Amino acid sequence: MIFVDGPRVLELLTYRDCIPVMRSAMKQLSSGETEQMLRQILPLDRGRMFGVMAGAMGAGHAWGSKLVSVTPERTDPTIPSHQGVLILFDPDRGSPSAVVEAGAVTAIRTASASAMASDLLARPEARTLAIIGTGEQAHHHALAMMEVRPIRSIRIWGRSVERAEALAARLASHLGIDVAAASSVGEATQDADIICTVTAANDPVLSGASVKPGAHINVVGSSFDGPREIDDDLVAASRFFADSAESVRAQGAEFRHALKSGAVDDDHLLGEIGEVALGRIEGRTSPQDITIYKSLGHIVQDISAGALVVEKATRSD
Repeated sequence: MIFVDGPRVLELLTYRDCIPVMRSAMKQLSSGETEQMLRQILPLDRGRMFGVMAGAMGAGHAWGSKLVSVTPERTDPTIPSHQGVLILFDPDRGSPSAVVEAGAVTAIRTASASAMASDLLARPEARTLAIIGTGEQAHHHALAMMEVRPIRSIRIWGRSVERAEALAARLASHLGIDVAAASSVGEATQDADIICTVTAANDPVLSGASVKPGAHINVVGSSFDGPREIDDDLVAASRFFADSAESVRAQGAEFRHALKSGAVDDDHLLGEIGEVALGRIEGRTSPQDITIYKSLGHIVQDISAGALVVEKATRSD
């Protein structure tokens, strides 16, 4: 058995390599090749959670489980919000073959999955990006989007102006493009072709009135039924796609709230992003469509990304 720590994961798992792996994983999920259980979440004190995810990639391929702690509110901002381990099993021997630090895997595979969805759903000419949130996923999503569209301008909004400005400065220095903090969500999103919501908000921070026709939105921050990042009007105005339809119907807060309120019916969830990748369902039908990819995060993404890390680590040793 090998162990791959967080810094090594960050060295080995690039967005460029991970994005096509996410596309393949979601196609396998939508094709029925994989097996997985719904995410189990154990509430803890102070808003913290402990999550357990388990799945298998199909005959002859790896299976495994992710154990992760989530701490949205932290006194030390240098501590990642998601920490845990991904355990992979050898498909031939049935024995545990690798333990991979899960925080780094989660950060990169989540942003890479959003980039994959954006590549399928965003307009080809998309150039402007809005990031709503200032945490770890905000940083990763900005970098991952650069792999699928020639982004020329990024606007960032967060509850902390100082953190938004600091993230904007880091990204501007790294990317060499126009990056700035916005004073409001509306200012950040009014001209945005792609929007990523990566917040810990309990109530919607993005409304339908703040999104222009033709925009694509990755809704990422809420991973269980409760907190919502976008309002019912925006859900209703969109072509709405899930990473996993079963998971979003069971745990996707934004869709479930819109369904209960009567803003949409169940058919408004058009299908899975893997079905779009397979060509089974149509993604964008018009330049004016507002498209949404609801990301809960999925164990097949973790297993596929983890297997890539282990393959690269073994090859380089």
